[in-house]
Amino acid sequence: MTRIDHRGRHLERIAEVRAGREPEKVGYPIHIRQTEVVRTAMVGTGLLRVTLGGPGAAGFEAHAPDEHVKLIFPEPDGSLRLPEPNGTMLKWPRPSPTSREYTVRRYDPVAGEIDIDIAPHENGLASDWARSVRPGAVVHVAGPPGGLIVPHHYDRYLLAGDITALPAIARWLEELPRTAKGWAFIEVADAGEEIELSEPDGFEVHWLHRGERPAGTGDALAGAVTAVTVPAGERVYLWAAGEAGQIKPLRRWARDALGLAKADHDITGYWKRGVADFDDDH
Repeated sequence: MTRIDHRGRHLERIAEVRAGREPEKVGYPIHIRQTEVVRTAMVGTGLLRVTLGGPGAAGFEAHAPDEHVKLIFPEPDGSLRLPEPNGTMLKWPRPSPTSREYTVRRYDPVAGEIDIDIAPHENGLASDWARSVRPGAVVHVAGPPGGLIVPHHYDRYLLAGDITALPAIARWLEELPRTAKGWAFIEVADAGEEIELSEPDGFEVHWLHRGERPAGTGDALAGAVTAVTVPAGERVYLWAAGEAGQIKPLRRWARDALGLAKADHDITGYWKRGVADFDDDH
């Protein structure tokens, strides 16, 4: 299938896809922005929110719940290597700059603020930075390059993930129509990592506590998701993200048990145990 670059008319294309029947990834003009840290705050006990602002945040675009940006960090020698604008794209230096990819949790165009929620872990580059960064610090943000636009015409939506997927799931629940129905399954360490969500009335939210079990292990999440019964004749959309191995069983289940077409589900490994800066091409 030929993929058409809609960056020249992305807002029109987003509206068309949203009103249609099939999801589609729509590209946005990609920018590199110099932003400033406005504040940091814990969201529950499992997420550290970094709020970015300043003049460089003006004109930011946010259209899809799971869209992402890259935070670009200095190299070990202290140098900063940035991509250069190239029309509606970016030209990246080789080798690629040191960066980490995160979901856009919120963009407030009035306040000019971008929220990035990071799930801190030991010896993580972005985690260590987020813990120590102070207001006024400069951080360069690349993207979003686009987002998966999903129509609001499915009968039900099934959302699943761990703490790393929680920012996207929270956006999903906020941005779906208030008449939407479905389920959300979120695996967290304990009740302290649960956060307030704004789900439609027709949604069931299930928090799964892993307790002392290491993050990214066990089959509780996949087991809870695959126990769902979709009412006969209803069209469902499945979105899942988290540790790559933990959500892998959902790929086969979506295909074989639910009979979902490729366009009707998006299952993405956000991270992989033991692998730094993991990138899932699926």
